[in-house]
Amino acid sequence: MEWPSWYSECPRLMLGLTVSAGFLLYYFIEAVKRPLLACRQGAWRGFLESHLTILQERYWPTPWCYESRCQTILASVLRSRLPHIRYRRELLTLKDGGQICLDWLVRASEADPPPPPEGDPPPSGHPSPEGEPPIVIILPGLTGSSQSEYVKSFVLTVKQTGARCVVFNNRGRGGVQLKTARTYCAANSDDLEEAITHIRHKYPNVPLMATGISLGGMILGNYLVTRGELAAQHLVAAMVLSIPWNVFVGTESLEKPLWNLLLNRHLAHCLCESIKTMRKQLEGNYKWDLDHVMKSKTIREFDSRFTAVQFGFRDVEEYYRTACLHDKLDNVKVPLLCLSAADDPFQPLEGIPVEAAKKSSHVAIVVTARGGHIGFMEGVLPTNTYYSDRLYTQLIKGIFTNLHSMKDIKTEADNYAKQVAQSGDGSVS
Repeated sequence: MEWPSWYSECPRLMLGLTVSAGFLLYYFIEAVKRPLLACRQGAWRGFLESHLTILQERYWPTPWCYESRCQTILASVLRSRLPHIRYRRELLTLKDGGQICLDWLVRASEADPPPPPEGDPPPSGHPSPEGEPPIVIILPGLTGSSQSEYVKSFVLTVKQTGARCVVFNNRGRGGVQLKTARTYCAANSDDLEEAITHIRHKYPNVPLMATGISLGGMILGNYLVTRGELAAQHLVAAMVLSIPWNVFVGTESLEKPLWNLLLNRHLAHCLCESIKTMRKQLEGNYKWDLDHVMKSKTIREFDSRFTAVQFGFRDVEEYYRTACLHDKLDNVKVPLLCLSAADDPFQPLEGIPVEAAKKSSHVAIVVTARGGHIGFMEGVLPTNTYYSDRLYTQLIKGIFTNLHSMKDIKTEADNYAKQVAQSGDGSVS
C-alpha cells in the first residue's frame, strides 16, 4: 500500500504518526541539549569541567513533561514521595531576639554528641573531632522549610556524599513560632550571617559549603555580595539553584497570563496564609496594614504592602533593586556555581547574567534549555533523582575531595579580580 492510500484509508492513524514525529523532532532539536556553562577561562572553570562530567552530557528532560510549568509543578508532586526526614533541631536566638532553627540531618551512624546548650558554645579555637565530615548548609525557598520536597531531595543528596547537612529555616518557618515582628526577605542576609558564624564557632576547622534554592539562593547570594571576603573566610564554595537574578524580569514573567499568573497568585496565597500563622506577632502599631496585606493577589502586591515596608525600603522597586544579583557578580569572593533553566517562569533566560558570568572572577552559571523552576526532571520515567541532584552530587564530591584545589581556585580568582580592578576598564590584558 502506497503512502497516499495510507492517508486515505487510515487518516487518524497517519495524523497521529505525523504529530508524534513532529513532537519528537521538536523535542530532540529544542529540548535535548548540552547545558551552557557561562564561566571565564580560569581555574574555577577548569575544576568544573574536570569534576562535573554531567556538563559534558546532554540534558534529556522528561519528554512527556518538558514544558516549564509542567516541570515546575510535577517535579514538586513527584518529590512529595520522598520520606519524612529525621532532623535534630537546634534553636538559635538572634541578636535582636528573633529566632531561627537549624535542622541537622540525623545520620544512621550518628555518634556526635547533641549540640551544646544555646548560649554556651565551645571556645572559638576548640578543635573539631578528628575525621569530622564537611558541612553543607541548605537554604529553602520562599515558603519552604526542612521538610519541603525539594529541600529533602538536596538533603538526601548531601547524605549520599558522606557530608553532614544542616537546613537553615527562616524566622517563622519549620514550625518555629515567630518571636519578633520581623520575618525575612531576599535582600537581607543578617540572619544567615549569624547562623554561619554560629556554625563556624562550633566547628571552626570543618569545611563549610552553602546552598540556596530560589529565594534561599537570593539570600545566600546577598550574603556573598555584601560580605565579600568575610564570606570567603567561612565558605569554601557555594551553589544556588533557580534564583531570580533580575527580580524585575522575573516579576514581569510571573505576571504574564495565564499560567504564570496563576502560579503567581498561588504563591501570593501561600504567603498570605503564612502571615496568618504569624498574625499575633505582626499585629500592633507597625507601618503595615495586615488586613491590606492579606488581600494581596500577586507577589508584587505582597512585597509592596508588607516586605518592602517591613524592611524599611522606600517602595517595592527599591526592595527589588537591592535584591537583584545580576549586576553584582564582581562582589562575590567565594567560588559559586549557579544552576538555572532557560525556561524558568521565575527567571527567563533574558534575566540570567550569562555575559557577566563569562567575565566574573568567581561565578559560574550552568543554564539548561529546559527544567522549569526547581524542576529538572529527566528520563522517560522520572525517579526520585533529578538532573539537579546529579550535578549537585558531583559538585559536593569534587569540592570536598579537592580542598587544596579550592584554595588554589580562590587564589587565582582573587588575583584575576585584582587585575580587573587595577585595569580600570573591566578587562585583563
